[in-house]
Amino acid sequence: MGQRALITGISGFVGGFLAEHLLDCGDEVFGLAPDGRLTEASPEGLADRVELAVWDLGRDASPSAEVMDRLEAFGPEVIYHLAALSIPDDCGRIEPTEAAWAVNVEGTRRVVELAARFDGSPKVLLVSSSHVYAPVSFESPEVDESLPVGPSRGYGKTKLAAERVALESAEKAGVPLVIARAFQHTGPRQSPRMMLPQWARQLVELETGKFGMDRPIEIYTRDARIDLTDVRDVVRAYRLLLEKGRPGEIYNVGSGYASRTGDLFDRLVGMADVDRPVIELHPGPKQDPIAVIDRLRRVTGWTPEISLEKTLAETLAYWRDR
Repeated sequence: MGQRALITGISGFVGGFLAEHLLDCGDEVFGLAPDGRLTEASPEGLADRVELAVWDLGRDASPSAEVMDRLEAFGPEVIYHLAALSIPDDCGRIEPTEAAWAVNVEGTRRVVELAARFDGSPKVLLVSSSHVYAPVSFESPEVDESLPVGPSRGYGKTKLAAERVALESAEKAGVPLVIARAFQHTGPRQSPRMMLPQWARQLVELETGKFGMDRPIEIYTRDARIDLTDVRDVVRAYRLLLEKGRPGEIYNVGSGYASRTGDLFDRLVGMADVDRPVIELHPGPKQDPIAVIDRLRRVTGWTPEISLEKTLAETLAYWRDR
């Protein structure tokens, strides 16, 4: 049976895929965005299938009276809180920027307060990040939800603060809240500021002759170990967590496997008609946390279904179509 779902950040990369998935599951969707409009990251035709409204939650304490009337008429049963400044470089190298704190922390507080205003207190999913974990070693990169947190950069610090604000506010207001700590995810329509689409765009530009024959391919490093999942698998996990996740609990959402960036890059290059030298901007080994997803699997039955080979191919195809 479908649910009435409210999505904050619907105009973002993940928001569009989540909205598509919810609609395919028979849910009704109401989306909030800073300007009330979708973007090029949104799937074609989505605006005709969802109700949209304006809320800049980093600036405004609550939606306008007109938007609140529309929300109350919609009557959300679940809320997916995706809205955030989610590119780490935009959030402060060490300490959070004012904008990151306003959106990621204060905006989260405002979403929980919004949930408390509806009859029945809809269940809320806060999308947090693996960036809240402390740095890991190459020998022991796996992290479960019980391990110490200790973010070193502004983005992770805002997401950890958002978790704490959300749990405290939800308990006080009687709002059921679940937290998803998302590890890296990717796919078509993602910003080219992120790893895979950045590679794909470069390859397509070289395939089409947009740049001269002497232009090399630039990548951050070949030797990073990351936990990478297709965005379409991730949004399936989000819906399952709002259906089956236990309020007050935190769940890792990732593949549970370490992928080496150089191996992913080589597989993508093998799909393209390009033979160019490669420049590593920051060579050397790097180890990201790798998700232990036992809790997520036990509670929801979720497991990734889309291979990284398919994700690579479809991301490259997306940039070719553009």
